[in-house]
Amino acid sequence: MTDERRRGGKAIASFLVIGAFAGFLSGLFGVGGGTVIVPLLVLLVGFTQRFGTGTSSAAIIPTAVVGVISYAINGDVDWIAALLIAAGAVVGAQIGVRLLHVLSEPVLRWIFVGFLAVVVVSLFLIVPSRDATVEIDVLMGALLVVLGLVTGVMSGLIGVGGGIVVVPVLMLLFGMSDLVAKGTSLLMMIPTSLSGTIANFRKQNVDFVAAGCVGGAACVTAPLGTWVANLVDPQVGNILFAVFLVVIAAQMAQKAIKAGRKTA
Repeated sequence: MTDERRRGGKAIASFLVIGAFAGFLSGLFGVGGGTVIVPLLVLLVGFTQRFGTGTSSAAIIPTAVVGVISYAINGDVDWIAALLIAAGAVVGAQIGVRLLHVLSEPVLRWIFVGFLAVVVVSLFLIVPSRDATVEIDVLMGALLVVLGLVTGVMSGLIGVGGGIVVVPVLMLLFGMSDLVAKGTSLLMMIPTSLSGTIANFRKQNVDFVAAGCVGGAACVTAPLGTWVANLVDPQVGNILFAVFLVVIAAQMAQKAIKAGRKTA
């Protein structure tokens, strides 16, 4: 796609709509929005998958910053946990990229679909308490770094956003409040997305005009998503998140099927 078409009025309007939608989901679920931004950039604007991923990574940075501020105002961010997860994720992403040409992509995607299926079922069985607190000792800190490492590897291998993994694991395994899990997830995304953006910039895989439009629109709607997340009951929040994960799982399954056909 030419630079002129990327900067046309129709393209700019598409960027703004994509950003507004992704920003709302980011605030509501504590995810970066890449699982929404990338396919919409490919579908609506004609970006390649690789170019869409790089542009999405850049757009997520301001979106996550605004989302974190929105959650932090209410005290719903665990700063230490976020930094520990981010430290593991930055390293894990590099490992994931190196393993990309070694492991089978279809198998990896099916494993991730299975993980999401378990999470969806668990979200209907476990309702997080908004009064829950997590004490971080040496063991807990090590587990958070491992969580970040696994998240980073998955991100590097199949391009999933960190929030898709981090939010449910923090709620279901670490016993964290759903709101704190979402705010913490958004915070850990900032250094992770920044690292990815730098790498993509070096490979010329980022359209900063598009990223600015998407990120700017997302910054407007992210606080609205955060407001809705605080407003809804935790059980309702779990159900909404489960529906979102089902959509992501279906998307992943479709990609796994296509990848399997190509390698067959």
